[in-house]
Amino acid sequence: MSQETMEALVVLEPNKLEIQQIPVPHPGPNEVRCRVRAVSICGTDAHIIRGDYPGFWPPAFPFTPGHEWAGEIDELGENAAALGWKIGDRVCGTSHNACGVCQKCVEGRYNLCENYGKAGLHKQYGHNSQGVDATYAVHNVKCVFPLPDSVPFDQGAVIDPASIALHVARRGNIQPGDSVVITGAGAVGLLAADAALICGAARVIVAGRGYRLEKAAQLGFETIDTTAGDPVAALKARVPLGADVVLECAGVPETIEWALAMLRRGGRCAVVGIPTEKVSLAIQPLVLDELELVGCRATAGEMRRVIEFVANGKMRVGELITHHFPLREYQQAIDTFNDRSSGAMKIIVEP
Repeated sequence: MSQETMEALVVLEPNKLEIQQIPVPHPGPNEVRCRVRAVSICGTDAHIIRGDYPGFWPPAFPFTPGHEWAGEIDELGENAAALGWKIGDRVCGTSHNACGVCQKCVEGRYNLCENYGKAGLHKQYGHNSQGVDATYAVHNVKCVFPLPDSVPFDQGAVIDPASIALHVARRGNIQPGDSVVITGAGAVGLLAADAALICGAARVIVAGRGYRLEKAAQLGFETIDTTAGDPVAALKARVPLGADVVLECAGVPETIEWALAMLRRGGRCAVVGIPTEKVSLAIQPLVLDELELVGCRATAGEMRRVIEFVANGKMRVGELITHHFPLREYQQAIDTFNDRSSGAMKIIVEP
């Protein structure tokens, strides 16, 4: 590989992948270029590669996915040094490069940028703008965060989903002493369980199935096996009045119904799982029990906060990393990710 070109994963069309030599990018104003050391595969990556969001994520093929990553800065764009960055800084990245000037951005809710997807105003790396499954990546300085020396690059690549988990817990408005249920024992669900403890939950119960639920038990959480009968009844047998908060991290119509049914009166459900089909909800209990149902999109300022919890071990991202692959074996990595029998939780790709 020369200084002018680099390896990159290129999705030529849905389900057709290739490792190509492409030009090395250079940073513009307020940008840095980073040598990518680790990329974590996200469920969204699998959807993008399958072509599940045609014309949206990505706007067009060919496309390079990837948005959960860590590495080190190797080139500074204009203003980057003035903003405190230097070559050699270890960083982790997040995807939303929002406009910064719309009302939602000004209010700190840049994940809801009102200029989302508009050329020249907004990018979401690895979604509607080229991603980081490559040797080098250029990001706006808004989207990179200092990675402590004590946190290895593979764990740094899982800080973005950890920040999403913390966002979900904060949207759940968890109060000290609350009983919290997590529906869905995937990576975000288990990170959300840690986030619930960070936010003060006294009791965290994870509802799921298979090896992922076994992992939840290994991490010390109470568990409900959703294949062993009615999970709502199982929850009510332990917490008769229902949970104060449910964090819905599965995105399946059935789990969203369970989540609302598990709440005590006046309870709150924060939903981050995105169903691919319509969901029917019973509105009567929502009204009569004054339940709260809130959505959670990505992260809104939690990156810098969650880094400290990863560094001190309260957010246990390292426990969820199950596989490592070099970039040139990406096809095997994504096949392993999609194979429920593989035992995969978080898969790290190393360019």
